[in-house]
Amino acid sequence: MFIKELSRHECSSLVQAAHVARLACCKEGRPYVVPITYAFAGNCLYCFSMPGQKIDWMRANPHVCLQVDEFSGERQWKSVLVFGRYQELPPEGRWQRECMHAWSLLESRPNWWEPGGLKPGKPEIAAASPHVFFCVDIDEMTGRAAFEGEA
Repeated sequence: MFIKELSRHECSSLVQAAHVARLACCKEGRPYVVPITYAFAGNCLYCFSMPGQKIDWMRANPHVCLQVDEFSGERQWKSVLVFGRYQELPPEGRWQRECMHAWSLLESRPNWWEPGGLKPGKPEIAAASPHVFFCVDIDEMTGRAAFEGEA
């Protein structure tokens, strides 16, 4: 098995093709990792969530990391790390247009709302959903790939 570094273009291609990542955030020295659905456009990953721990933690510390991977076999895989900053996209004011853009990108994916929208236990009935759209403005992407054969 050989391991190689992925170029920025190769990293972007993998991130563009996927739609689920593991989002890592940190508060007071404690890490927290959760799966999340995203859409990739420009230099941002657009996401959705209900309020909760990850939103609270990202508001406190906007530095986040997402991990996206692809497995083609037991010894053949690609993995990309995306480092960036959390930016909440409220549906009104200066971020309204970006929030609508996030919604339009995400809604094209089946069940896009499930990882961020479902909570354990019996769901409460509410007149309005307190959902949060946000983006991760990408600072850096790095990746590696494993494959069999000759380098």
